[in-house]
Amino acid sequence: MTKTQLETLLIDALVDNIASKHVKYDEKAKLRRTKAAVSRGSFNRTLRQAKKNAIQSIYTVLLLGYFGLLESTDLYPYLEASNKLKSYTTTLTNFMTQGKTTKELLLTIDTL
Repeated sequence: MTKTQLETLLIDALVDNIASKHVKYDEKAKLRRTKAAVSRGSFNRTLRQAKKNAIQSIYTVLLLGYFGLLESTDLYPYLEASNKLKSYTTTLTNFMTQGKTTKELLLTIDTL
């Protein structure tokens, strides 16, 4: 997955949650960090590619596990990192909706 695809996937996944409402794709496209404007079609195409790549990666991990080429212990560091990231994003979302300060957020993240 490219950086642009990851950025697009994160924007799509997080913006609706943070805004607590559905945000249109042309508005999401404006959130991409590019010098030139990104069209809604380009954003949607990149999002579709990102989702396809993520699904293919999951299938790859499943197949490697099925054939015994990947042990579950090999995945522990990645699962741990994924769980930490989920904790951070949940904490950030909660703080944004509660209107807490950046200092309070950083103190909470340090404890995670």
